[in-house]
Amino acid sequence: MVTPRPPAAREGARNAAAAGGALHLRRVEISIGSRRLVGPLDVLVEPGTCTTLMGPSGCGKSTLLSWLAGALDAAFHARGTVSLGAEDLTALPPERRRLGLLYQDDLLFPHLSVAGNLLFALPASIRGRAARRAAVEQALGGAGLAGFADRDPSTLSGGQRARVALLRTLMAAPRALLLDEPFGKLDAARRHEIREFVFGRAREERLPVLLVTHDAQDARAAGGPVIELAAPGAMEA
Repeated sequence: MVTPRPPAAREGARNAAAAGGALHLRRVEISIGSRRLVGPLDVLVEPGTCTTLMGPSGCGKSTLLSWLAGALDAAFHARGTVSLGAEDLTALPPERRRLGLLYQDDLLFPHLSVAGNLLFALPASIRGRAARRAAVEQALGGAGLAGFADRDPSTLSGGQRARVALLRTLMAAPRALLLDEPFGKLDAARRHEIREFVFGRAREERLPVLLVTHDAQDARAAGGPVIELAAPGAMEA
């Protein structure tokens, strides 16, 4: 169950959603050398919904997310466009795309407290030590982690770490979420809890979500369209 968020957090979510819109991939192809990994692919993800990409290892699912985030390795070649609402993101640097990316590993900074991890993502527009700390405390309270601000990440359970990682992503005010098998290392009970938390927050904040997974249960929990990516094949000359 998703805990209702405090007024300040809800206002920030509404502001982020207002700046976004549908995530739209048009005629996207990704290749390496003469081998096409992805595409041509057309996907429209409406705000508050999740589209799932499934397929065998090596079919380019994670590579596609890297391209969307603006971090495609130079060894790959991509064609096509990606837009968010009316804005074309294709040529923008990663920091201007404002897409939140969650991985299977939570990637919390081990040298920072829980609060330090969240403050790292908090926009500079929230000024003043007291205001920034209050934003962190509100976010933790809404995620069932009240009192965890000064905890060392190494003392958290897997489910708690996953929630902190999602909060850190959301506090950066992303306009869409890219999920790269973020539930893969959780046990069955925690997986159900964190899936509900992630998808509930995405619906609440009206964020379009693109999920990459091998797990059909993840796709069912997401509740949206499922796109099967084929095994990589040779490109035509």
